[in-house]
Amino acid sequence: MPPHPPNLLTPPQTITPQTALLLSQKAPRILSSPPSGSSLPWPLSLLFSPENPSTWTIHENLLLSSLRTGDDASARKALDRLTTRFGADNERIVALRGIYEEAQAKTDKELEALFHRYEKLLRDDPTNFAVRKRRIAVLKSLGRTSDAITALTVLLENSPTDVEAWAEASELYASQGALSQAIFCMEEVLVLVPNAWSAHAQLGTLHYLQATSSSPPNISSLSTSLRYFSRALELNDSYLRGFYGLKLVSKSLIPLLSDSPTNTASSSSKRKDNKDKDRDAADDEDLPPPSLATVKKLEELATSRLGEIIRNYSSGRKGWTGYDEAEVIAARELLDRDGQVER
Repeated sequence: MPPHPPNLLTPPQTITPQTALLLSQKAPRILSSPPSGSSLPWPLSLLFSPENPSTWTIHENLLLSSLRTGDDASARKALDRLTTRFGADNERIVALRGIYEEAQAKTDKELEALFHRYEKLLRDDPTNFAVRKRRIAVLKSLGRTSDAITALTVLLENSPTDVEAWAEASELYASQGALSQAIFCMEEVLVLVPNAWSAHAQLGTLHYLQATSSSPPNISSLSTSLRYFSRALELNDSYLRGFYGLKLVSKSLIPLLSDSPTNTASSSSKRKDNKDKDRDAADDEDLPPPSLATVKKLEELATSRLGEIIRNYSSGRKGWTGYDEAEVIAARELLDRDGQVER
C-alpha cells in the first residue's frame, strides 16, 4: 500500500515539508483555546488535567512542525503549554526548549552560548541524554563534525542500544567519507531494529557509495547493496526509495555481470582463498553475486513500480499522494534518463 497522509500524531521528522506546513497551519486554531486544566501550575497540572494520551503528543508535534515552517509564535505557545504541564526541569521539556532556542539562534555566537549552557546542564546531571543529544546537534550546526562524532561515541559507550545515536553516527561518518564506519554504525541500527526498512535502504545506499568509489565499481559491494534494497522492499513493498535504489544498483550491476560471465565462480573461489583473512566480514558479503537474469528482472520490476508511483502521484490518485515530492521528482529523472517514463 502507498503511504498514508500523516496526522498530528505523526512525528514531524518523518513527514514531508509540505505536510509539515499543512499541520503547522492548524496550530493557531488548536492553540487558541487551552486544554482544560492546563493553566494550572505544575505539579497541580498533573493532577487536575482531564486529558487523553494524545493531547501532549499533538502539542509536541505542533511545536516541531511550527519550527520547521517558521511559525515561531505558535511554537513558543506550544512550548509554554508543555512547560506548564510537565515542569521546566522535565528532561524532555529541557530538550524541547533547547530545540526551540537553537531554531531562534541567528549566529554562531548564539549557538556557542547554547553549547556552554548544555555543558553546564551536563555537569549538573551527566545522565541527561536528551541534553547530550542537543549538545551534539549544536556541534553539527557549528560545523564541528569531528567533535560531534567524538561526543556520539561517548554517548554510545554509555547507551549502546540508542538507535537514534547509531543512526546519527552513521550519517556523520558518511558525511566525512568514512563509509566503512558509517556501514558499521548502520548495521548496529539493524541489530536493534531488524525490520526497519529505511535502515536496510540506508545500508544499501552506503554499500552502493562504497562500490562506486572505485573504478570499475566493486561487484561484491554492489551485490550487497542490491540485497539490502531488496530486503527493504520485502518489508515495505511501496517504498519509493527502495525501488529507486534497486533500479540504480541493478543498472550498475548489469554491465559488470555481462562483461564477466565467470564472475560468480571466480569470486566464490577468491572468497574461499581469503576466508581466513576475512573472518570479520558479514555473512552476506560471502555470498556470490546474483545471476545476470535475476538482476535484469529486478531492474524491470523497479522500473515498473517507479513508473506506477510516478503516474499515480502525478494524477493525484487517492491513496498515492503521501510520497515525498522531491523523491518522486528524483525517480522521474532517473527513469527519464532511460526514456522509461510513460507520459
